[in-house]
Amino acid sequence: MPTQYGPTPNPSLTHSGVEGDVGMKLKEIMTPGVEVIHPETTLQQAAAKMRRLDIGPLPVCDGDRLIGMLTDRDITVRAVAEGCDPNTTTVREAMTPDIAYCFDDQEVQDAVQLMERYRIRRLPILNRDKRLVGMVSLGDLAVSSGDQTRVGETLKHVSEPAEPRR
Repeated sequence: MPTQYGPTPNPSLTHSGVEGDVGMKLKEIMTPGVEVIHPETTLQQAAAKMRRLDIGPLPVCDGDRLIGMLTDRDITVRAVAEGCDPNTTTVREAMTPDIAYCFDDQEVQDAVQLMERYRIRRLPILNRDKRLVGMVSLGDLAVSSGDQTRVGETLKHVSEPAEPRR
């Protein structure tokens, strides 16, 4: 099971920051009906699905349980660059198993904080039974937010380049 970075019990993550303010919930802005991929699917099949859907990330689910995330970068950098055969290498072998996520009843601000902290553009949304119910993207935040400055700041933090490994 993925790890939730910034767990719910932390009051700084579950409260919008303004005393008495009840913010918009993630279930109100998330995109439901997310396309997923099974962990035993080959990377070639995953890449074909990404191309067909014109997307870069795919949540990896075993049944209705989120177990990781696979991105086009995972396929390229983790698998192909290491010499793995995409026709035989499985999604499980290249996916990122420990991913950030939020629950659908958390506030939008919680997602913003996680996206900024971990420099991610898309965040899986789970229900309290830990089943994938949607995704939130930077675009979802931009459309739902009346605070364009805050959305711009989030994009700036998410887009900051990481230190190169040498």
